[in-house]
Amino acid sequence: MMSSRNSSCRNRCNGCVCNTLRRLRPGTEVDVFLSGGTVLEDVIFRAFDNNTCCARFRDEETEPGTVIFVDCRDIQALRIE
Repeated sequence: MMSSRNSSCRNRCNGCVCNTLRRLRPGTEVDVFLSGGTVLEDVIFRAFDNNTCCARFRDEETEPGTVIFVDCRDIQALRIE
């Protein structure tokens, strides 16, 4: 039986983008379109945390070696390269 906390976290991380990130293979290059209009181009998907809705991307183009953490609920669209 799932705890109500796990169930509520899972319900929070729903939607097209969150569901896509759950299934996306680490190492996939994507463009991330954020709800505020910012675009993260050519970032590498690393991981998705279903408990926090947090997606992790590596940026080797603009800021080599950096990691970007984004809440999947703030992403409007993904373009898979």
